[in-house]
Amino acid sequence: SRTVVRDAIKILSATGWVSAQKGRGLFVADGESMLGLTRWGGFFVPTNLDHIFMLFEFRRVQETHASRLAAKRARPSELRVIEEAAETCRLGYVAGNQAEFTEGDDAFHLGVATASHNFFLVSAVREARVLQQRASVIGLQGLGGHAEAAIAEHLAIYRAIRDGDPDAAAEATSVHLDKTLADYRQEIQRRVFS
Repeated sequence: SRTVVRDAIKILSATGWVSAQKGRGLFVADGESMLGLTRWGGFFVPTNLDHIFMLFEFRRVQETHASRLAAKRARPSELRVIEEAAETCRLGYVAGNQAEFTEGDDAFHLGVATASHNFFLVSAVREARVLQQRASVIGLQGLGGHAEAAIAEHLAIYRAIRDGDPDAAAEATSVHLDKTLADYRQEIQRRVFS
């Protein structure tokens, strides 16, 4: 049936075996884009809830430290990138445009990592975002009502970094990721037990 095929394609896409290109069709992934060849993708299963929860734990560690460093090291141009990304999230939310919101969210988190001036953290944040997007492919995107709260949380992170307050930046990042994870858990519970 169509539903079974659609679900199979989502899983194959989430694990990196196929690539769906709008208006063009499905393509078997090349070696470079297969999730199994990324640093953590070889064991990350986007349909395994424990893996999703562990991914958020990992994000919390790396992004909290990245925001702490960014508060000490961010240049004015990097602050502008972070601020613009937060605004893109807000505009995407207001317009009901999930793609714009996600673009801003990705740019925000990578912008903070970039402002840390630690290329290992940038790489780790980028990789974790890719893995989270893989989980989103199977239907865990646009979750709950956290998007509106995320806008305020991003702003708190940005302000702490701009003000050069490492502790406040780390705390705001921790709160943001904990609330995002809580939203994921709530949505998963709703889907499983509804």
